[in-house]
Amino acid sequence: MKHIPIPKTRHLPNSVALILAAWMALLALTTPVSAADRDKVAAFLQVTGFDVALDSIAQSAGSAPQMLGIDANAFGTSWTRLAAEVFDTGVMRTMALDILEQTLSDAALGHAAEFYATDLGQRLVVAENASHMNEDDDGKQAEGTALIADMVTRGDARLEQYKRMNTAIDAADASLRAFQEIQIRFLLAASAAGVIDLRVEPDQLRAMLEAQQMETRMALQQSALAGSAYTYQGFSDADVQTYVEALEQPLMQEVYALLNAVQYEIMANRFESLAARLAELEQGQDI
Repeated sequence: MKHIPIPKTRHLPNSVALILAAWMALLALTTPVSAADRDKVAAFLQVTGFDVALDSIAQSAGSAPQMLGIDANAFGTSWTRLAAEVFDTGVMRTMALDILEQTLSDAALGHAAEFYATDLGQRLVVAENASHMNEDDDGKQAEGTALIADMVTRGDARLEQYKRMNTAIDAADASLRAFQEIQIRFLLAASAAGVIDLRVEPDQLRAMLEAQQMETRMALQQSALAGSAYTYQGFSDADVQTYVEALEQPLMQEVYALLNAVQYEIMANRFESLAARLAELEQGQDI
């Protein structure tokens, strides 16, 4: 769907997996027979564009060597092959289907699918998919930042709409927590695989990341605003207003909270797998 880029995460339970586990436990208690069937979930992924958002997770693999202090160029074509295998789009879509089939209620699925099936909804999905699959992140951020700066200068009311939109999409503030957890799980997995020598304890690593929370939160918020400005620049003020109001509806909030948890868990899972597989290419780096 949207806003998948790494970095992303928050600070409540200590693992994104716990968020997902809590959702599954809650739904098991409150909606025991209303989980959506697999065909409906697959159609839901397509109509909402969440399938393309999942595919774009593969682009985040490019940041992995930098997170470990390793030069990806040193691996040559082996790195490209490994990243493609680990971040296989079919695998990630299957993971999402497996999770959502058990956790996504028919009511929430129907509500979101109904909105995204409208003319406005489909135009939004086309724009969001194009933004997700545009690999020029620096270019997108630069253009979006320039648009935001212009809005500030003109006192454009759309800026507040974008802020409301991003709050609605990440109402649980999950992106900051997910950023930290994905980093931690990746580094710990890389250390366990012997790819790096992690010279701090997990608790110390968490403390280091928590100390940077304010700075990280601001960077994520600025990035999200720039991303919204870039993605939705072709839409009218009325379209943006309608979208914001749709995103703020309780059932849509339920959908996004779950989709965010699924996205981040898949990212963390794939980065852990990548860390283990990196041992096939090179070992012994220090961090």
